[in-house]
Amino acid sequence: MTHLSRRAFFGTTAGAVAWTAIGRAAGAESNTAPPAASGALKLGVASYSMREFSLDKALEMAKTLGVKHMTFKDVHIPRTDPPDTTRALRAKIEAAGITIMGGGTITLPNDPVQIKKDFEYAKNAGFPLIFTAPDPAALNTIEEMAKTYDIKVAIHNHGPEDKHWPRPQDAYAAVKSRDKRLGLCIDVGHTLRTGTDPVQACREARDRLYDVHVKDLAVKTDKDSQVEVGRGVIDFPALFRTLIEIGYQGQVGLEYEIRAKDPLPGMIESIAYMRGVLAALTATNNS
Repeated sequence: MTHLSRRAFFGTTAGAVAWTAIGRAAGAESNTAPPAASGALKLGVASYSMREFSLDKALEMAKTLGVKHMTFKDVHIPRTDPPDTTRALRAKIEAAGITIMGGGTITLPNDPVQIKKDFEYAKNAGFPLIFTAPDPAALNTIEEMAKTYDIKVAIHNHGPEDKHWPRPQDAYAAVKSRDKRLGLCIDVGHTLRTGTDPVQACREARDRLYDVHVKDLAVKTDKDSQVEVGRGVIDFPALFRTLIEIGYQGQVGLEYEIRAKDPLPGMIESIAYMRGVLAALTATNNS
């Protein structure tokens, strides 16, 4: 396959199934996302999407969505909790059938004591990876702690407002010569807002790409134009195809930042679209 356009996606059986599910979600006829398609990518959710809800409710939403992979914000696994409490929350998540893929975003200052404390938290929470917004001056300490705890650190780009890491390429330049545990969390929405192609950014940083945050924009330069995934301008068939081609092993995590008080309908729609794209790609590759 050389190309799978949005129009072509909706012409496939997989796309039609996904879009039917989307229509049901929008019409409140169903409160469950369609089952996950088998594929080469780990589709999951960043718990920041459910930031207005308790951990128990977030896990209930994850069950409704049918996701088995999640990353967790400290609103759900508080960094201020004692270690025993953190480990208990980890056990609760795992008992719910969720694979913990990481946690964050964690802001890491140039403070060795605080950095060590945050790595201890990550260890207790069962995070194999943390995505971070680090002070550039802290990278030496972060690298040392990543080696000590054997936890990957993925710098999260936050778009034009981010004075240190607006684009994935900025983070890649800082980590490419460091220990392999240091890498990137590419946020495709924030990336697009810098005028950078997120698909190309993933390809360029493929050897250090450890996490992907998924959101969509109606206007590529407008932070406030977020929409359900598939309704905006990001080319997700091209993105998913590229992630498969480069052998990406991390989570492709929906980070749904709109409608915080009632996110589930939009999340169902977004996950359904993501699964439909993946199913269409899988079917095309196997044809």
